[in-house]
Amino acid sequence: MQLETMFITRDGPIATLHLNRTTRLNAFGNQGTIDLNIAADALARDDTARIVIITGEGRAFSTGIDLKELSAGEIDMSYHHRWEGGLRKFEAMNKVVIGAINGYCLGGGLQLALACDIRIASTNAQFGQSEVCIGSIPAAGGTQRLPRMIGMSDAMLMMLTGNRINAEEALRIGLVSRLVPASELMNVAREIATRIADNAPLAVRAVKRLVKDGMDMPLLTAIQAEQFALGLLRDSEDRIEGRRAFQEKRKPNYQGR
Repeated sequence: MQLETMFITRDGPIATLHLNRTTRLNAFGNQGTIDLNIAADALARDDTARIVIITGEGRAFSTGIDLKELSAGEIDMSYHHRWEGGLRKFEAMNKVVIGAINGYCLGGGLQLALACDIRIASTNAQFGQSEVCIGSIPAAGGTQRLPRMIGMSDAMLMMLTGNRINAEEALRIGLVSRLVPASELMNVAREIATRIADNAPLAVRAVKRLVKDGMDMPLLTAIQAEQFALGLLRDSEDRIEGRRAFQEKRKPNYQGR
């Protein structure tokens, strides 16, 4: 799929969304938020795509909102609704979403990364949640997702100072899971995606949903949801196939049933 500001490529069960507005460091204007929702809807409907990788072309993952359009008054009132809604679509889809973060990941770009399930980064990546520096706030889930992922103190430090952090600091605070040279970023992202795609589809979906939903539940309620999901999966063809393949010392042939 080719859109004005991004495009999608496919490799078997792995779909990659390439942010492709390189002249603006993949910043999102009005058209970018429209394209993001179109891409998210298309990926959510594609039952053959089980893993989604999001990355940026050029020197940046994304620098977030296009301040040039904003200053010129070219961003309409529906922008923020489309922007935040697009991020929630990636967070809610029944596919694993991997952020392959290259270069600048700032403002709304970081909020897009926070909507991913797994984040890996190039060693030259830079991160910032600097909306307070321009009199705004990270209002596409940033004030809520960031402290849930890295803890309140580090999140407050990033959001209240607006200071950028480098890739090593992002790894230290748990914002990303792995650092790799820029030249190897997409290879490593695809290796992770392939490893996940080799696993039982129903189990992978269940783990994502249980983790996401469980973050906002009391521990006992979340464990009860976990046990309920296990009961649903217990007699699935994939679970039976997984145990049989283990006993027979062969690779399982999962069908998502």
